[in-house]
Amino acid sequence: MNPQRTKHIEISSEDLASLNRAPQLRWATLGCGLIAHEMAEALAQTGRCFTGAFSRTPAKVQAFAQRYDIERTYTSVDEVMADPAIDVVYIATPHTTHADYIRLALMAGKHVLCEKAITINTAELDELQALAADKGLVLMDSCTILHMPLYKELRRRLEAGDFGRVHLAQVNFGSFHEFDAQSRFFNPQLGGGAMLDIGVYAFSLVRTFFLSTPTQLVSLENSAPTGVDDECAIAMRNAEGQLGVITLTLQAKQPKRYVIATDKGYLEGMEYPRADTATFRSWPQNEVETITVGKRALALNYVVADMEAAVAGDADTARINTWSRDVMKLMTDSRYAWSFRFPSEK
Repeated sequence: MNPQRTKHIEISSEDLASLNRAPQLRWATLGCGLIAHEMAEALAQTGRCFTGAFSRTPAKVQAFAQRYDIERTYTSVDEVMADPAIDVVYIATPHTTHADYIRLALMAGKHVLCEKAITINTAELDELQALAADKGLVLMDSCTILHMPLYKELRRRLEAGDFGRVHLAQVNFGSFHEFDAQSRFFNPQLGGGAMLDIGVYAFSLVRTFFLSTPTQLVSLENSAPTGVDDECAIAMRNAEGQLGVITLTLQAKQPKRYVIATDKGYLEGMEYPRADTATFRSWPQNEVETITVGKRALALNYVVADMEAAVAGDADTARINTWSRDVMKLMTDSRYAWSFRFPSEK
């Protein structure tokens, strides 16, 4: 795939203030695939770039570095970890490689931002979050739901009572992919399946709007020929009685849509992974409020800003790790209920 350059957008002084609320750090990317290109483009929007880039393929990392003016390249992970010029390692490789790379980076004294899904199961994440805490380092999940200003504002207003009490969350995500046993979507060796690829967004959204994490799960799943989850429907409930329903599929198109039903109306949003707009329809007034916060095109910049703020000691970012762990447990428990394990878990 030949990544396209991100469309140039105007960045206001207010945008820059929100993105530069902590000292800038020196970043290296592990992986030069599509999402790494997107992150490099995001950094370029604010006049920044990766300090270093790693790929086992010399031609690939050289081309990536040339395109984004990156001064350091590596074809060995050990070179990245030994480089004192790198503060943060950004992991943009297949799911099943994440835990090993995170562990190496933390042991080398590097902070870590890892692409979703941050690990493949709860046990891995628990081990690595404990290691990060022991080392005094930051390990953060890059799932955009956890970082978009819109969701932080919606959560704030929920806690203030503006939208009423949440009773039910309905979240959908569907995309169609031709079956290919070797692709990242369907290959169990790469952590394939709908759950880790798109379910992380849906579960993160539910967790954002719920008072506490769900503790009861009931689900149905259809498997791909490789054994990974192809599509699923999951119902859940937390201790407060809030209900959530998620539907995911890699075999059909459905809107990336959520509805959060409350006793005062309902919140609704589309294309939610990087959303900057939601609506609230009040009841019984039937009035519609449009809520716009942040900019969709700055999604990955918000991730970087939260990471650098966490390294600087911003206590407000602590919730990100808690919710990331909650989401991973929901995904792991769902998979295990289907009796599915990735090869590395057997």
